[in-house]
Amino acid sequence: MSSKTLDWKKELPMIATYSRIGIGVFIVALLFSKFDWAGWASAVLFALASFTDWLDGYWARKYHCESVMGQFMDPIADKLLVLPTLTMLLWMQRIDPFIVILLSSRDIFIGGLRSVAAANHVIIAAKPFGKWKTGFQMLSIPMLLIYEPLFGVPIAQIGIYGLWISVVLSAFSGIEYSWGYWKGRKP
Repeated sequence: MSSKTLDWKKELPMIATYSRIGIGVFIVALLFSKFDWAGWASAVLFALASFTDWLDGYWARKYHCESVMGQFMDPIADKLLVLPTLTMLLWMQRIDPFIVILLSSRDIFIGGLRSVAAANHVIIAAKPFGKWKTGFQMLSIPMLLIYEPLFGVPIAQIGIYGLWISVVLSAFSGIEYSWGYWKGRKP
């Protein structure tokens, strides 16, 4: 295998990460358009972007190109996909404002904690509750983008329950990250 081929493959994780940010912009634009099919198109784009969250990690491990930049950008890309989409769902009056307040507050707290940890040379790896929180969001948000029943199943209601579960997991995740920082810091 040539070194150019290998170099190209090592760029794939960051391409997937940055694509998640770009897709988030398209979702917001679609939802502002108010086309009849905007919810469905946004749900498909959101699902595609959610898949890139798994794909970037897979490629990084497969091609042995895990990086500090990737570790920092991955959660940022998630937030730049999820928070604007939640804001649009709030604007469309499909979710409770407290969901957005609680989830964005947790994300700001964890972002600050990660910054302090990095300044103190403490690595806080992704935690299980945070991964589950993200999983529930990635499944619930497309349901709320579609919003109408699908084959008689009230997917919007399921999406709301899923987001509230993600709020609870988010609180546990905040505790997990805080504990990880306090355990990892050196006196």
